[in-house]
Amino acid sequence: MRTRDVMTTDVVVVSPDTGARDAARLLAERGFTALPVVDAVGTFVGVVSEVELLRDRLPQDPRWLVHGEPPVPRHAPGDLVAQVMTKPTVTVTPNTDLAEVADLMLEHGVRSVPVVHEGRLAGIVTRRDMLRSISRDDWVIEAEVRHRLAVLGSAHRWQVEVNRGRVSIVDRMNDATDRHVADVLVRAVAGVTDVHITTPERI
Repeated sequence: MRTRDVMTTDVVVVSPDTGARDAARLLAERGFTALPVVDAVGTFVGVVSEVELLRDRLPQDPRWLVHGEPPVPRHAPGDLVAQVMTKPTVTVTPNTDLAEVADLMLEHGVRSVPVVHEGRLAGIVTRRDMLRSISRDDWVIEAEVRHRLAVLGSAHRWQVEVNRGRVSIVDRMNDATDRHVADVLVRAVAGVTDVHITTPERI
């Protein structure tokens, strides 16, 4: 599968001129951990996350200072997203293989990755998106597999069974070229973990 198969395209974004407090409110209300930042012409310019928005914003509890201890020195937090946003450690394209995206997330310890195409934000892919793709019901996967195989012949040509994401297909017409195409089509279905195609003679 490719990133485009599972990414979210209707993305909540903020601009560099958005107030930091407004961005924090969006994160809290939507349950996100980060927001992409795009400029006035739609160019992807960065990310603002919980970490940046929390840094230096919570005042020290004054009850800890009753014995005369000096307050811990803090930097003045930025008022605008432009002052606190960062460049993401990793981005992907709509065509990036989803297995590579998962590896990048684990390597960099991030929960979401911006999807960028020609400098513009195309979407965002999260761990939840990928978990959703691998936890689809077998009957849903089977229906999509049958739909994709319809371009290679009638519904009666292909015998399809799905068990825990593993797809078994019998090609009743025994065409090697079509079987290769079918393998590629089926492996691109969200939730498919393996594909095995046989012919009636080899069952």
